[in-house]
Amino acid sequence: MDIHVNDEIVIPESELHYRFSTSGGPGGQHANRSATRVDMTFDIAESPSIPAPAKSVLVDALGEQVTVSVDDSRSQWRNRQLAKRRLADKLLEALKTQRVRRPTRPKRSAKRKRVESKRHRSEIKQLRRRPTSDD
Repeated sequence: MDIHVNDEIVIPESELHYRFSTSGGPGGQHANRSATRVDMTFDIAESPSIPAPAKSVLVDALGEQVTVSVDDSRSQWRNRQLAKRRLADKLLEALKTQRVRRPTRPKRSAKRKRVESKRHRSEIKQLRRRPTSDD
């Protein structure tokens, strides 16, 4: 089954490389003997299914290869499906463009409030001090 990342990017099953192993943790005999853990690798740099502009963005964000490991389920088939979904989510997140932050300055009223609160705090702390004898 192919992975549909977005409208432009569809990764065919043939470009995904799987490795299976036993998953650790609880599960007894089943977990020790069944190769249900999935390590899926996708080579971004060598993929013909990703357009060049998207490929450069993905390689900058994720590197030339992306590996996803899943051992959530006791079923190898289910772990493969989860790995495909996580790969698609990872690629989609890397393709999002960050908005440029426009620098702002604090308003005059905000500066005034900050200075007033500092002055008030200072007065409270001065009142806590031991009184001095000015006799």
